Amino acid sequence: MRRRRPEKRKETPDPIYGDKQVQKFINHLMLKGKKSTAENIFYGAMDLVQNKTKSDPVELFQKAVSNVKPMIEVKSRRIGGATYQVPIQVHDQRAFALASRWLIGFAKSRKGSMAQRLAAELIAAANEEGGSVKKKEDTHRMAEANKAFAHYGRRR
Repeated sequence: MRRRRPEKRKETPDPIYGDKQVQKFINHLMLKGKKSTAENIFYGAMDLVQNKTKSDPVELFQKAVSNVKPMIEVKSRRIGGATYQVPIQVHDQRAFALASRWLIGFAKSRKGSMAQRLAAELIAAANEEGGSVKKKEDTHRMAEANKAFAHYGRRR
């Protein structure tokens, strides 16, 4: 018999913008428990975004994340000795986690300080360009190509 699922922790909003998504993103950005370093990188990137675009950095951040969030993805499913790539819908929490991971990953592959790289990737994502948006489109394309196996996604 399975035990009950642990209840979700209450997320506290970040101290500067008062946004829960920003806090979650900072947690994704953090390495080896160094939260203050992650905060410095993120808030530095937000200052750069504000200077470059002359717009609200939180709105641009949310637009960038929503442009990168995937709606469907493929999951490997083994059926009768064959492995199929089955397209499944992505839940909101996983979509945000994937978007964060992709934004941070593609920011790391750019040149400059991490704050500059993150700012550049966020601006690119908000304008629907850059590596993270391409990754989302590739994921959607893969799901579209394997649409024929969608009926394997349902549990019996």
